[in-house]
Amino acid sequence: MAPQDLSRIQQPVLVANGESDRMVPSENTLDLAARLPRGELVPLYPDAGHGGLFQYHDEFVARALGFLES
Repeated sequence: MAPQDLSRIQQPVLVANGESDRMVPSENTLDLAARLPRGELVPLYPDAGHGGLFQYHDEFVARALGFLES
């Protein structure tokens, strides 16, 4: 199946993931952030899987709040 055209999504999108996610492979996260015109990628959390946002909650919350304030 061909990738969906995400160029029509014009709102800012914060994209985050762990570097070892088995449910959503990290390469998919990188691809998603690259294909969203206003996608902002949080660097992949090291040694983190799908729960990377919870493992790195202090860093993620600060980044998310900054994203929402801008």
